[in-house]
Amino acid sequence: MRIATWNINGIKARHDNLLRWLEQESPDVACLQEIKSVDENFPRKAIEDLGYHLETHGQKSFNGVALLSKKPFEEINRRLPGDDSDEQARFIEGILSTDKGPLRVVSLYLPNGNPVGTEKYPYKLGWMRRLIEWSKQRLELEEAFVLAGDYNVIPTAHDTHDHDAWWGDALYREETLDLFRELLATGLTEAFRACNDTPHLYSFWDYQAGAWPRNMGIRIDHHLLSPEAADLLKGCEILKDVRDWEKPSDHVPVMLTLDCE
Repeated sequence: MRIATWNINGIKARHDNLLRWLEQESPDVACLQEIKSVDENFPRKAIEDLGYHLETHGQKSFNGVALLSKKPFEEINRRLPGDDSDEQARFIEGILSTDKGPLRVVSLYLPNGNPVGTEKYPYKLGWMRRLIEWSKQRLELEEAFVLAGDYNVIPTAHDTHDHDAWWGDALYREETLDLFRELLATGLTEAFRACNDTPHLYSFWDYQAGAWPRNMGIRIDHHLLSPEAADLLKGCEILKDVRDWEKPSDHVPVMLTLDCE
């Protein structure tokens, strides 16, 4: 089973690229972030015509996440528990049936947190703490699950083109990394690094300053796996060629492969 995560940076702007990519790669599951669309306006038909079941959790102009699957979802949960006042659309969980048992797949868009000196950074840290609690509760079920998405976290210096330029940013500072390590310490495996220890491989390149042709990137799109999912891990790769397409997202897809069938 191939499970991709991709921050598409707006379904309206990236609709044609998404369809082209789905036809080319044909993932079993696609976790999308930053769809920037309310649910009722999401262009469903062309995606469903390709054979995908589609679930969204959107909001107008900002954020928004989606799950696409060739198999129907047995259950869908929207919103990360822990804060009933949080109205931002950043989390959707789907449960699928596989030959190896149920598989939970989450598409998440963790808050950016910048500027650090505003309320945006405490919101990011609070969201991460809620995700840690979610992970602890799900791990108690002893089932396979995948937390896939744009984490807005640069895990190590090997995941940025320039440590000094990024250090102190909300994506790459001690408080952020402490909580990311705490999330991993619940028992999760970061799939890409479990498969590849080559430094300076990235999933995001800014639109400014020639970042893409100069390979000035960062790696912030991750799959975190429960122990039961990690036992099924076969591979994880960054599909960077998509960044060369016309009107690209500033992120590229990252593809996870699990031995589920």
